Amino acid sequence: MYTWGMPDVRLASPQGRWILLTTVLGSSMAMLDSTVVNVALPRIGQDLDANLAALQWTVNAYMVTLAGLILLGGSLGDRYGRRKIFVLGVVWFAVASLLCGLAPTSGILIAARALQGIGGALLTPGSLALIQASFHPDDRSRAVGLWSGFGGIGAAVGPFLGGWLVTGPGWRWVFLLNVPLALLCAPIALRHVPESADQRAHGRFDVLGAALGALSLALLTYALIEARGGSLAVALTGAAGLAAAVAFVHVERHRPDPMLPPDIFASRQFTAVNLVTLCVYAAFGGFFFLTALQLQVVAGYSPLAAGTALLPTTALMLLFSSRSGALADRTGPRLPLTVGPLLCAVAMLLMLRVGKGADYLTDVLPALLVMGAGMVTLVAPLTATVLASVDTARAGLASGINNAAARAAGLVAVAALPLLAGMGPEAYRSPTAFDAAFDRAMPICAGVLVLGSALAFALVRRPAPGCRRPECRTHGNVTAPPLEADRPG
Repeated sequence: MYTWGMPDVRLASPQGRWILLTTVLGSSMAMLDSTVVNVALPRIGQDLDANLAALQWTVNAYMVTLAGLILLGGSLGDRYGRRKIFVLGVVWFAVASLLCGLAPTSGILIAARALQGIGGALLTPGSLALIQASFHPDDRSRAVGLWSGFGGIGAAVGPFLGGWLVTGPGWRWVFLLNVPLALLCAPIALRHVPESADQRAHGRFDVLGAALGALSLALLTYALIEARGGSLAVALTGAAGLAAAVAFVHVERHRPDPMLPPDIFASRQFTAVNLVTLCVYAAFGGFFFLTALQLQVVAGYSPLAAGTALLPTTALMLLFSSRSGALADRTGPRLPLTVGPLLCAVAMLLMLRVGKGADYLTDVLPALLVMGAGMVTLVAPLTATVLASVDTARAGLASGINNAAARAAGLVAVAALPLLAGMGPEAYRSPTAFDAAFDRAMPICAGVLVLGSALAFALVRRPAPGCRRPECRTHGNVTAPPLEADRPG
């Protein structure tokens, strides 16, 4: 399977520690960026004189390219060398981050964020694949556990770090911080990480499928964000997005080596858990986007206070996600995938208490603790059910599809929720207008979560015994479920 032989690096060796360090640094770059930017949005809007649509695109330009290309990024690593593509992703991400940090206008920032997403699609699957391809089988599970644990810590401190940077050096350092991380990560990878590739990787890359998928997401996102105007251009863009989606399905059904094989959805369990994923992560995407703004625009929190306020959710996931997975192994996934979204829905409704001058201990913290409990309950069982619903040989592909689906759901929510809640282009400049729209948005998020809970109760069943179990048991990322790579044979 591996062009350069079977993996034999031991975790306790100096090389093993260097490999772990560089993969943690690489994955943390992308993970940090997905959580810290929300906290910086109000200051970005003030500094660049951007309206709400520009802030939505600041989040979504990154998510469009990341969600659309992440499956292709993993395939490139398998074909051309995982270390090579990982380092390329790190360098690409750093250059795009530099462009973000130096952007003089919101338009240039949005374009640079789209470039950042391409780098993220290259390095995100590559970091875990390097661990799978490098470490001796006896050490692999422990290495993956350390990688996911340290990555979870990075995700947990992301909002706090973002708030500190915005309050202190300024919002541009949210992006510029990636440059020194890349300057540390890339040389270590080139010096200490062995190269590996998959000899089974053959055929042509599904570049057309990846391009159509990303184009469809971009066009539909544009139509949703700009729909307030109701112009003919918006209608045409939405129609073009739907046409691109239909073309994507057609291409995937007829290509010999599709990026997204349609037959994987022949598994009813896999289809069901991805429907649950779409509901859950759409609600999460909208929640974290709007909550970071609500705390600053309406409640009057500083960026540092707003970032710190969000810590309990990711901290709970980091501390208890592995135990939740073990409990789900005993009870089956149906119960946690039903109860978890309901807990998160309650948290969304509790957020209605957060208004002008909201007290953190009595108004904000209870909602975030319930939110964290709900995410702890559902994320680990969701990942396990995805892996258990397909053949072991396709577990990595199934995990990638599920991760991409979650990110796509989040970006659609960020585009659609302000529209559904009646937020105007300048809503974030008015505490009264934003608070009223936020109060309309949270019940919408709660309703989507209730739908996800109902789908889980109706469609999810206990997996067959002896199925594939996840190696990433510790998780702290709130934007997408953890990735799982194919295991070496």
